[in-house]
Amino acid sequence: MDWLSNLFFGTGIAHSVFVLAIAIAAGIFLGAKLKFKGITLGITWILFCAIACSHFGMRLDPLVESFAKDLGLILFVYSIGLQVGPSFFSSFGKGGLSLNLLAAGIVLLSCVTAYAIHLISGESIATMTGVLFGAVTNTPGLGAAQQTFVDMYPNEDASVLASGYAMAYPLGVVGIIFSLLLLRWIFRIQLDKEESRVKDDKGEEQQVAHYDIELMNPQVEGIRVRDLKLLTHVTLVVSRLLDKEGNEYMPDADTVLHVGDHVRFVTDQRNEKTVLLLGPKKEVQWEEKEKNIHLVSRHIIVTKPKYNGRKIMDLKIRDAFNITITRVRRAGIELLATPELRLQMGDRLTVVGEQAAVDKIAEKFGNSTKKLDAPNLASLFFGIVLGVALGTLPIALPGLGQPFKLGLAGGSLIIAILMGAFGTKWHLVTYTTTSANLMIREIGIALFLAAVGFGAGGSFVDTLVSGGYVWIGYGVIITLLPLLLIGIIGRKWLKLDYFTLMGLMAGSTTDPPALAYATSQSSSNDRAAVAYSTVYPLTMFLRVLTGQLMILLFL
Repeated sequence: MDWLSNLFFGTGIAHSVFVLAIAIAAGIFLGAKLKFKGITLGITWILFCAIACSHFGMRLDPLVESFAKDLGLILFVYSIGLQVGPSFFSSFGKGGLSLNLLAAGIVLLSCVTAYAIHLISGESIATMTGVLFGAVTNTPGLGAAQQTFVDMYPNEDASVLASGYAMAYPLGVVGIIFSLLLLRWIFRIQLDKEESRVKDDKGEEQQVAHYDIELMNPQVEGIRVRDLKLLTHVTLVVSRLLDKEGNEYMPDADTVLHVGDHVRFVTDQRNEKTVLLLGPKKEVQWEEKEKNIHLVSRHIIVTKPKYNGRKIMDLKIRDAFNITITRVRRAGIELLATPELRLQMGDRLTVVGEQAAVDKIAEKFGNSTKKLDAPNLASLFFGIVLGVALGTLPIALPGLGQPFKLGLAGGSLIIAILMGAFGTKWHLVTYTTTSANLMIREIGIALFLAAVGFGAGGSFVDTLVSGGYVWIGYGVIITLLPLLLIGIIGRKWLKLDYFTLMGLMAGSTTDPPALAYATSQSSSNDRAAVAYSTVYPLTMFLRVLTGQLMILLFL
């Protein structure tokens, strides 16, 4: 039975793969099965399973452990960067700016709290950094801090960060949700009244709608379609027109409008009052009028890379095919098809035109979902190359004893965000399906947590018994204090509704269980999810950055 003993307690590649797989499989199983009132530690169980395996003698070769940890972290943060990249910079617009400032305040306060506990208690900054990221349930920040620690002190044991993280994480998950309940109690919030407060407020997000209007405003008489914006000061897409003689056709930019025409406008829902200034709503049975000209409306998916990053106006679709693109659906969000909008791989276009022309444009754009199923590995690994290069680039900063490095996590995250946000302008295809992105992310975080657990497991129990349990209390303070302070500011002075506040607090800790709890509190609005997605990109970036700065500045 030596072969079985070698699999569990030996050395070599087979042993490493075997014990990694055991820890990951067991952790995922426990994450799916062990819940308390709907709250679960989820994939973080991998960390505790790996700690247990290591404690009982299953160890990884140090080189294998280091490789699995770094590769897993790179895959994890890179997939996150690609996901949040398209919305990263736009999230600072309008109401998103105040939410992001509040989230940044939570990140800063959590670091200040951890540093204050370090000064008062005498715990090492490395320990408190691990406790910090366990308390805010942020694994990429832990990874960035660990890597910086190893770069600065290659001969020191970095497992203390993982131990602190593991001690604080469980109550970190619970503490975030408890802070939401505590704020609700402090302000005596009643959910039904809060629902009524936000029922008629549709927020700032774009919602595309169509309106069938009978033109009655004298000011539109003789005006061309292209000049409508000069009259209304909003963007209107005219997809169909039925004139007074009963002739239906697709208008182009030079089509002249007349009082009495029936027009279908496609625009942002917030422009409804402006559209109604042109005339009253008048239902038109377009399908009956289409018998002679065979106008159809169809969804077409952009699957040819050559159209990635191209502006709609540059394609001259109307001139070449007499077709109008009215809407673009991207990542679950419907966008108005303005001339300046750049297309991306995977966009679903709503087009209106004659059947034969629509068939041609479908062939032109590809419209093949099978092409989207294949992962674009070239851009993935090209981005990782740039991320690793940027992460290892030494940057001299005044006041630091040695050059500052973004680290593998920081560099990969920045490159992924930039590629997600601006890749289309250079025609880089960064599109990945949701399932492919999630698979890369989950594999990465599973490898990272398992490797961290095996590294920390040998000393975890001894650390706990010799006083590490105190770190749990430190973690609770780091979890609750920043969330409650910013939550009170957001509610009392900025008058945020409770659902937005819950999404802000869950997003500032990048905590999915807290988001799940927040969204479950309302069945009539999605404000929690919108706030979460608004602050998530900046928060993730700041957590990775502060993880390194805590080590660089204070260790």
